[in-house]
Amino acid sequence: MERTHRPTSELTNVNMKGFVLLVLGIGLLHTASAVTHSLKYFYTGSSEVNNFPEFMVEGMVDDVQMVHYDSNSQRAVPKQDWMNKRTDTQYWERETGIFLNSQQVFKAGVDILKQRFNQSGGVHVLQQICGCELDDDGITQGYFQFGYDGADFLSLDKSTRTWTAANQKAVITKLKWDATGDDANIYKNYLENTWIEWIKTYVNYGKDTLERKVPPSVSLLQKTPSSPVTCHATGFYPSGVTVVWQIDGQEQHEDVLHEEILPNEDGTFQKSAHLTMDSEEWENNNYTCVVEHKENIIAIRLDQSEIKTNSDKPPESDPIIIGVVVAVILRALITIAGFIMWNRKRTASDDGSDPSMTQQNQIQLEVSLSLIKQERSRERGGPLLKDSAAS
Repeated sequence: MERTHRPTSELTNVNMKGFVLLVLGIGLLHTASAVTHSLKYFYTGSSEVNNFPEFMVEGMVDDVQMVHYDSNSQRAVPKQDWMNKRTDTQYWERETGIFLNSQQVFKAGVDILKQRFNQSGGVHVLQQICGCELDDDGITQGYFQFGYDGADFLSLDKSTRTWTAANQKAVITKLKWDATGDDANIYKNYLENTWIEWIKTYVNYGKDTLERKVPPSVSLLQKTPSSPVTCHATGFYPSGVTVVWQIDGQEQHEDVLHEEILPNEDGTFQKSAHLTMDSEEWENNNYTCVVEHKENIIAIRLDQSEIKTNSDKPPESDPIIIGVVVAVILRALITIAGFIMWNRKRTASDDGSDPSMTQQNQIQLEVSLSLIKQERSRERGGPLLKDSAAS
């Protein structure tokens, strides 16, 4: 089958007059859903992030990384043995050619957006997120969107085959793209047809891995006696999971902060929920962490004997909560933010909430950006904006 998995190169070729994603860490961030299989690509262009590629691509099937490309190596490489075994040299040469082309497009895109937003320097990130999903009932979904510096920029409305601008700066691009409608038609066809076939192909390649089921390991964690108590589920696969706190058998919503789902390096996932309460509330109520994954339900009653803490250790050696997250972020810096953007879209469709960035997503994004800048200081950052798009 000829390799035509993503519209990035097509946008470059089809719409040289046109324009045109998010920040940080391979973190499949979504909630449990009826989605059976998915295919997602995250393109990221950045500026002034020392010792970090200016351009990166991550391709994922069922939330498992299968392909990686960055501007340092300038080579597309398989990230799973099953991808390596089922593809040939020509496949990876084609992939590399597509990504090399996209690299140039993104570099120009970052420069143009900096001009458009009147920015002279600093850390800036431009991302494209595109993907599709195949539900167990055969229903398909697709999305194609862009973001800049952690905020939505432009997204495809498949129903109207037009582009939705998230701010005034994006209207310039929207008007150019809507003028012909060609790009919207191309992407709609990719998301609803071409990519669905590729989902089936990739799942067949890696079915032994992608269709496995691994239950979570659940722990109660606390940094210090005054810190929130974290219910931490990890090591599970696939990624669909719910982690909630209950009080006397009823789900607790107040004073509970839910983290996004994040990946582990071994291909499994983790998710946390933080409960804040004072000692009196703890004494007068029965708190329970309940984790549901596939057919598994794990409940742990909040008791001092169940809590793992590292309050006796110095802050720099505190691995329990912060270490896991920081390691993931620094390991796959750019992809996580992409998942945050994607997750906002899914969360809105799942629970009807506003798809704008939630407080938690904003915090995660700011932390991620902060970590990039910290790394830089310790060491001394498509379909994207063409030059004409800034005009």
